[in-house]
Amino acid sequence: MKVIETCFEMAALCRAAERPLGLVPTMGALHDGHLSLTRRARADNATMAASLFVNPTQFGPHEDFGSYPRRLVRDLELLAAQGADLVLAPPPEEIYPAGFDTWIEPGAAAEGMEGAARPGHFRGVATVVAKLFGIVRPDRAYFGQKDGQQVAVIRKMTADLNLGVEVVTMPTVREADGLALSSRNAYLTPEERMAAPVVYRALRAAESQWQAGERDAERLRAAALAVLQGEPLVESVDYVSVVDGDTMAAVDTVTGGRRVMVAAAARVGAVRLIDNVVLG
Repeated sequence: MKVIETCFEMAALCRAAERPLGLVPTMGALHDGHLSLTRRARADNATMAASLFVNPTQFGPHEDFGSYPRRLVRDLELLAAQGADLVLAPPPEEIYPAGFDTWIEPGAAAEGMEGAARPGHFRGVATVVAKLFGIVRPDRAYFGQKDGQQVAVIRKMTADLNLGVEVVTMPTVREADGLALSSRNAYLTPEERMAAPVVYRALRAAESQWQAGERDAERLRAAALAVLQGEPLVESVDYVSVVDGDTMAAVDTVTGGRRVMVAAAARVGAVRLIDNVVLG
């Protein structure tokens, strides 16, 4: 496994690499969710590349960029064990050199939910992913369904800009009690960790209503919201949304033939958790 810090060297190695080449973009602090992506990328491709980069431009001014978990040595050990060939682990100034002033402005898929709660977040995500695609020129790139809106934004950007990358989405990986794996779960206190699966339980409540025949989006949303509001350690609920799973547009009625996602973001204690389920 080669660990590279510069965009120039990574690009050169990727150009010379055996194809197809699969890319797993990450911010590090790897967990089993990330490793599900690397396993699939390793199985699908002759060359497997990954990135470890805590992207400053997707964090808001009062968010956790400074405290976000950074475990480079452990992450590299995990990637080596997964059979990674190339790992890009650049300093911030390598991705955003002095004078950097070009951005990807995503469209409607980025407007609601996380886009509304975290202004500028998806601009940072789209820009760094576009840069990684430009550096690595992967045939495939792998993302987790836990960040369902992010996947939709990246798919739309990739199609609109003719980037020629197949975006592969892998199922959300969960703890035994349903909590979606996330690097930010490390922030939870033991008591908060016990309460955190309420987000998934809320989404499952909406899913159960749908399975029972409910098709009104507002009633599905209310079922999830009631579960969240019943947990004392939920400090606030940013949103519960029922949206088209591809465009992220809000839906009024869940109709056949449409892929629909129920998504939620809530704070358990001081920790902001996001999750979603796709109906059907």
